[in-house]
Amino acid sequence: MTSTTENANLCGLNRKDFQTTVNGKKTDLYILKNRKGYEVAITNYGGAIVAIMVPGKDGKVANVIQGHDNIHDVINSPEPFLSTLIGRYGNRISHGTFTLNKKDYQLALNDGPNSLHGGPTGFHTRVWDARQMGPRSLALHYVSAYGEEGFTGECRVTVEFTFTDNNELILEYLACTNKKTIINLTHHAFFSLAGIANPTPTVDNVKCEINADFYLPIDNTSIPTGEILKVEGTPFDFRTPKEIGRDIDADNEQIKNGSGYDHNYVLNKKEEGELSFAAKLTEPTSGRTLEVYTTEPGMQLYTGNFESGISGQFGATFPRRSAVCLECQHFPDTPNHPYFPSVNLEPGEQYKQKTVYKFGVEK
Repeated sequence: MTSTTENANLCGLNRKDFQTTVNGKKTDLYILKNRKGYEVAITNYGGAIVAIMVPGKDGKVANVIQGHDNIHDVINSPEPFLSTLIGRYGNRISHGTFTLNKKDYQLALNDGPNSLHGGPTGFHTRVWDARQMGPRSLALHYVSAYGEEGFTGECRVTVEFTFTDNNELILEYLACTNKKTIINLTHHAFFSLAGIANPTPTVDNVKCEINADFYLPIDNTSIPTGEILKVEGTPFDFRTPKEIGRDIDADNEQIKNGSGYDHNYVLNKKEEGELSFAAKLTEPTSGRTLEVYTTEPGMQLYTGNFESGISGQFGATFPRRSAVCLECQHFPDTPNHPYFPSVNLEPGEQYKQKTVYKFGVEK
C-alpha cells in the first residue's frame, strides 16, 4: 500500500514506479515543490522531466510537459529524447564526423546520415548521480568517459534544476574536461501548455514569439547549409507573436526540409553569454504562458513533427505536433562550420550555461 506522502504529489506520480537499477546504478524520482505548491518531477535516468504542474487562468493545474509515469516507459520510450537532458552534443553533426587538433573523429549515425543528440547512448540514456538540495533544487552529476560515443576527453558535467516560487524552472549547466573536446548541452523538454491529454492537443493555436532576426536554413537531412538568413518575409519570422500553425505547412523549401519547424534560431544578443529573452509561448484556451531566457547563442524550435501518437503518462497520447521544444544551445554542426560560435572546451576552462523556463498565466 502506498503511503499518503507518496500520493500527496500534485503530479500523482509514485516514486517506487521510478526505482530500478540500470548498469549497477539506481534510478529514482525527485519532486521539486515551490511555496505555491506547484511541482516539477524529474528522474535521474537521462535527466528526464516527467511532470511540470502549473495552473491555467481558471486555476486548474495540469502537467504541461510530455513524459511517462514509470521508469520502464522512460527507458523504452518510442521518443528516446522525450523531455531529457542532451549531450555530449545537442542537435546534429553532419555524417557524425568532425576534426579536432588535426585528428578526425567518427560518431555513431542515429539520424539518417547524421549523428543526433550525442548518439544512441548519449546523456539521455545515462543514470546521473542525484542530490536533492531542499524542496526546490536538484543537482545531477555525470562523468562522461573518454571515448564515450566517440567523443574525446573525459567530461564532468553537473546540471542543477531549481524551481522558484515564481514558477521559474532554472537549469544551470557546468562542465569541464581533461582533454580538448566539443560540448553542446541542452534539455529536450516537450512542452504542451494546454496540458497533456488523450489526445494531447496540437500546438497549432499556440502563439509563439522568438527574439531572433536570423535563423539557420537546413538541407534535406536537417544539417545547416552554413548560411545565416533573415527571418523577415519567411515562415520563420516570430519576432511578432503569431500562431505556430499559421505557416507550419507553408509551401516553403525550408519548412519541407524540417517537416514543419525544426530549425535553429540565432538569438538577438547585446553581448555574448548574457542571460536574455529568447522566446514566449501563449496557449489561448488555458491562458498558460512560457517565457524562455538563456545565455546560449541559439535555440532550436521543434514542433513535434515526428511524434506519432505515442503513449505517455496516465493514458495520455502524444500525436504529431502536440508539443513545442525550445532547446537553448549552440548551433547544430558547429565543428564543421568554423565561423559558428565555438563549441570547443579546453582543459582548465569551464563550460557554463543557464536557461530559464518561466511559467505564467494571461487572463
